[in-house]
Amino acid sequence: MNRRVKEFVDIGEHVSLEELIERLLELRELLPQDSEAELRLRGDDVFGRKLTIAYTRELTEEEAEMERRYDEAAREAKVLQLERLRAELGIDGMEAAGQPNLRMVA
Repeated sequence: MNRRVKEFVDIGEHVSLEELIERLLELRELLPQDSEAELRLRGDDVFGRKLTIAYTRELTEEEAEMERRYDEAAREAKVLQLERLRAELGIDGMEAAGQPNLRMVA
């Protein structure tokens, strides 16, 4: 798979320093190679703050299969949308001389 997805791990607001260090070390060992992990402090005073570790990973086979299905459906929807637009503008499938070339961009 050549597509990667971003995963998040949240660490709550009230954690002892020892527990935080242990969890970070544990997480580092579990991260895939080239995961490009980053740590951020997120949230605010109203809803609370969290440490968030974000990293990328390869798609699983199941996720990749879903992506393929949705990609096909999205492409079909774009083709239908392009056909409707051509019909609205009075442009048939063959490009008339001097008229703009409408094409689908995936």
